Amino acid sequence: MSKKVLHLISSPQGEMSVTKKIGNTIIDKIKEKYPGSIVKEKDLATSPFPHLDKLQIQSWFTSAEDRSPEQLVAIKISEEAIAEMEEADIYVIDAPFYNFAIPSTLKAYLDHITRPGITFKYNESGYSEGLLKNKKAYVAIASSGVYSEGEFQAFDFVSPYLKFILGFLGITDISFIRVEGLRLEGIKETAYQKGVESIVID
Repeated sequence: MSKKVLHLISSPQGEMSVTKKIGNTIIDKIKEKYPGSIVKEKDLATSPFPHLDKLQIQSWFTSAEDRSPEQLVAIKISEEAIAEMEEADIYVIDAPFYNFAIPSTLKAYLDHITRPGITFKYNESGYSEGLLKNKKAYVAIASSGVYSEGEFQAFDFVSPYLKFILGFLGITDISFIRVEGLRLEGIKETAYQKGVESIVID
């Protein structure tokens, strides 16, 4: 059965990006398993989302019929991004290490799709419930050092954050594909191939 795939690119390095290469490899493998799958690519580096401002946030908490013309324009990018998330069956998220965390372009995107009452809600007890359910996410991570284990594992703020925020939105089936040690002698030589070999499509 074919799938709808949303590919989120956040590296500004274009075709030289390791995460984009791994992301494309993940997509190739998805297509192999699910022939006829449709891929929508969203390059957050070339078409970045604006950081949240007062107008954006006010538009979220104003009913549709009461929104000003400015608020209607401001909220459009969020509405369209959420519609794409809801439509997709699988997300492929490119997440390079930038100072131990995700690029600001990806953070801005996540800020726009994390909206109360639409992608998550709170119940009577105050606990949240994610509304993007029955989705699969593959996260392609690239880093110059090794952060999946060892003494620097505590400095990985990419995978813990993405696991939490995606889970908060209801996306709990997540696979992390790592290409790490890209600047370490004795590791960098096989880092990419090791990452490719770790890809398993459910």
